[in-house]
Amino acid sequence: MVLVLSREDLEAVLPMKEAIDAVEEGFRQFALGTVKMPPRPFINLPKYNGLLTVMPAYVGGEMDALGVKIVTLFHDNPSKFDLPSVIGTVILNDSRTGAPIAIMEGTYITAVRTAACSAVATKYLARKDARTVGIIGCGVQGRTHLMAMCEVRKIEKAKVYDVYPEYCKRYCEEMSEKCDIDVVPAETTEDVVKESDIVVTVTTSKSPVFEGEWLGDGTHVNAVGAHAPDAREIDDVTAKRARRIVVDWKEAVLKEGGGAGDIVIPLSKGLIDEDDIAELGEVITGKKSGRLTDCEVTLFKTVGLALEDVSTAIKAYKLAKSRGVGKAIKL
Repeated sequence: MVLVLSREDLEAVLPMKEAIDAVEEGFRQFALGTVKMPPRPFINLPKYNGLLTVMPAYVGGEMDALGVKIVTLFHDNPSKFDLPSVIGTVILNDSRTGAPIAIMEGTYITAVRTAACSAVATKYLARKDARTVGIIGCGVQGRTHLMAMCEVRKIEKAKVYDVYPEYCKRYCEEMSEKCDIDVVPAETTEDVVKESDIVVTVTTSKSPVFEGEWLGDGTHVNAVGAHAPDAREIDDVTAKRARRIVVDWKEAVLKEGGGAGDIVIPLSKGLIDEDDIAELGEVITGKKSGRLTDCEVTLFKTVGLALEDVSTAIKAYKLAKSRGVGKAIKL
């Protein structure tokens, strides 16, 4: 029997804290060498302004989870079809037999696990006394990221910006109530950055969304968007100012092209050195240092990995099974 979990099922059983714990363990196993995860292939469809990718992974250790996510990114979906731009489906398999054990809605998994990944990085890289967070981009990821930041730091205030003021207003009303903190709109990204201990960029911008000079000493930056080779969210100054740069996986960031604008371009200019870039799992396991002082700027760049999906999905599956949530079917 295969357990089918809808978005509503996942929202009911998978709190952000559980997702953060699962993703952290996934990256720990990655650093310990128990994860099997090939670089993801892409099928680009310029005709429809979209792409499809397949993301398989096995996460070892006690997690012992095997699965794959099929995900599409179609930029015109929100405006033309009233659909999210990212749509995914996750299939979990029994690691002993290969038989499918669960099929679940992957768009919610993607939204939660991406924010959980940034939260894990924030846990190790942001100042312990960080109390303010700036969100640039008020979409789905902007929402889950604010929730995730509140799980790893005692956030008291969020300042947010979006190119569409009506989105920003709606976001502030919704997230103030959901997170029980003061969430206020900003007129410019400069206002966001200058007043935040933690800055999160979750946009589809093709060019940097703020200037590195605006960052205060001790700020931590989570650069989450910019997944295309020609897209950037952070500028050269930000990359150069960062005393510690951490990525989810060097191979994905440097070779898949997802991090080209934010990381590869500064590398090509000699502004940063590849040897100075750490992977998140290395920081979690203590193989490499995270933040060293309260005054340094830190940067986390993520392009999203299959291990995050599988780690989150196995956690959701176990929670759903324990609570009797979902529908069991025979294929």
